[in-house]
Amino acid sequence: MKRFLLFALVLALALTACAPKNAASTETTLKVSDGTISKTYTVEDLKALGATQAAFKDVTYVGVPLSVLLEDAGLDPAKLSAVKAVADDGFTANYDPALFTAADTIVAYATADGAMSAEDGVFRMVLPNQGGKLNARHLTEIVAIP
Repeated sequence: MKRFLLFALVLALALTACAPKNAASTETTLKVSDGTISKTYTVEDLKALGATQAAFKDVTYVGVPLSVLLEDAGLDPAKLSAVKAVADDGFTANYDPALFTAADTIVAYATADGAMSAEDGVFRMVLPNQGGKLNARHLTEIVAIP
């Protein structure tokens, strides 16, 4: 009888671990912070900030200017010395004020043709005319550095 109860308990735990997660908890978000201020955004939140387009490697992306996103999060871009983009694999790209305040530096959430590719992730940085490493993909966080 003890073996049966142990087997049933292990089976119940295994089934619980394999159960689908709540969809709301798995929605991808983008965090914008500076160490004291922290705000998270969904794709819908970014869409509400307005849309602009920028091209990189023959793909036209749709997103929000990075400076607008920083301002919406309560940060003043003029008072920042740098901004760091963080990808889900730990990759980071650092931007000086000339880059993060440029009107065509955007946080993209779509392409002009539709959804982002799996290669791009839900969010990505787009900096036209800049090297590929500055155009971070699978973006999870933007860190403002005073």
